[in-house]
Amino acid sequence: MNRIYSGALFLCSVLAIQAQEVVWQKDIKSSTQDFLSQITTTIDQQYLITGSTLRQAQGPGQSQEKRNNGYDFHLVKLNQQGEEVWEKYFSGKNHDFLSATVNTQEGGFLLAGTSFSGKGLDKKEDSKGGSDIWLIRINEFGGELWQKTIGGTSDEEARAVIQTTDMGFFVAGNVAFGSAQATSQSTDPRSLNGVEGKATRGFGSKDVLIIRLDKNGKELSQLVLGGKGLDEVEKMIPTKDGGALLGVYSRSSEVKTGSTKLEAGSGKTINCQPKTTDNFGEGDYWIIKLNKDGKVEWEKNFGGKGDDHLRTLALTSTGYLIGGESRSERSGNKTVGIEEGTDLWLISLDERGEEIWQKSYNFKNRDVLMGMSIITGKQEDGSGKSKGILLGGYTQAEGRIETDDETFWMLYLDQNGNEQWRKYVKGESKKKEERLSDIKLNKDGSIVLAGTSAEELGKENWKIVKLGDKQIDQLVEKQDIKIYPNPVSDYAYVESGMLGDGKSEAEITVYDMGGRQLQSVKTKNKVTKINTQALVQGAYLVSVKTIDNKTASAKLIKK
Repeated sequence: MNRIYSGALFLCSVLAIQAQEVVWQKDIKSSTQDFLSQITTTIDQQYLITGSTLRQAQGPGQSQEKRNNGYDFHLVKLNQQGEEVWEKYFSGKNHDFLSATVNTQEGGFLLAGTSFSGKGLDKKEDSKGGSDIWLIRINEFGGELWQKTIGGTSDEEARAVIQTTDMGFFVAGNVAFGSAQATSQSTDPRSLNGVEGKATRGFGSKDVLIIRLDKNGKELSQLVLGGKGLDEVEKMIPTKDGGALLGVYSRSSEVKTGSTKLEAGSGKTINCQPKTTDNFGEGDYWIIKLNKDGKVEWEKNFGGKGDDHLRTLALTSTGYLIGGESRSERSGNKTVGIEEGTDLWLISLDERGEEIWQKSYNFKNRDVLMGMSIITGKQEDGSGKSKGILLGGYTQAEGRIETDDETFWMLYLDQNGNEQWRKYVKGESKKKEERLSDIKLNKDGSIVLAGTSAEELGKENWKIVKLGDKQIDQLVEKQDIKIYPNPVSDYAYVESGMLGDGKSEAEITVYDMGGRQLQSVKTKNKVTKINTQALVQGAYLVSVKTIDNKTASAKLIKK
């Protein structure tokens, strides 16, 4: 059983600063081994918690007709106070694992997961063979808009999804065309997703698969990338130019062959591009920059002679931040050493992928980085500048048994990677086995951490903790009132820095330019949704007034 060595957390004197307040904790209980994959912050500052649940044959909300034999997609939406708004399951007849979720610009979400199910229950398309990628587009209330199954006779799995600037999507994951032994006999790419007349063969034992779709789920292109070995997608983020940055845990070497195009029927072409960078050690960070059309612009490898496992990516004002764990001493292009167990290893890159700096951090155990948020302020020209970096994860003691078990932790760095403070997070209560899955920094400076919590392995509850942190709060720039989208067609969101603490209350009022009151709503939420459908085209004034007579206003444009 893995345990945390919590004593290491007290080595830093800054831990004496007690600046955190637990705003609320939400425990979503289960009697089985549940997986929490992600927390997604909605446009109105609510929270969608997503993962996979193994429901009992007659579990809550599961009728006789809805029985299945495996894991389901599981979604729980919480409001700003941590109260449940709705809960949804999407089920096939076998195992279905939800891996990634993204907000859509139009409202709602796209879910991306891996399905071992054929047609039946909530799944509307047959299996393509092996495991497939299962995409489900839902509205903000959890109602299904469309779904799509993507795959071939090989095994495909979804790992990440983002929305593009044209309202379409990039879905990234992996494809395994066959055994590593069979793959290593040739460097020629094998056929993909049902290409006729060819054996099923890829670059390595597991390759990277990138699928580009339009907003309705129509496939626009597929790209397969890989080296001679195993490459696993860990993270993908959108870039400023409409493309994407892909983070891959790579245990493969370069392939000395050119790109290949395969015709997969119905006019669909699958591009196959070999890895052109070589590993420094057992496992490396493999970073791939894609343009808006899904084509590779550049790729980089970072690593030492040991095993370096990429976990997460973030966009900064100067480029990108890459984070994960390292077991490598100074070697390869790793210029920082290792203390004990695994260290956290961060690399700052510019937009061309060139290194700016790299740093390591240690809790003297197996340190696992699971999430990263960038704190941004405004420069004189109005552009954003990174002011700080918030990391979240958990630590395992690798065989040592301690009185304190696994606990969520946070690490705060300045924009140059210099450590400012580190803290552990218990919340209102904690159990023995606690593993952070994701961390999100909110616009008001509050922090939400989501993970699993259990007295024993195999009975993991979902644990979500919202913190108010005074040190972070001081760094986050706030506006008294902000309206988006603006101009607006149907619904607008009013955000006020005077609200969101759960105690203050305000009245939001919409006036026309003649000063006539058109609508009014009372709220305690930092972000409130208002309906503008009845308004005619033109300009309006939105005013926020708190119960202690603090006021702020802004102009709203109705299209």
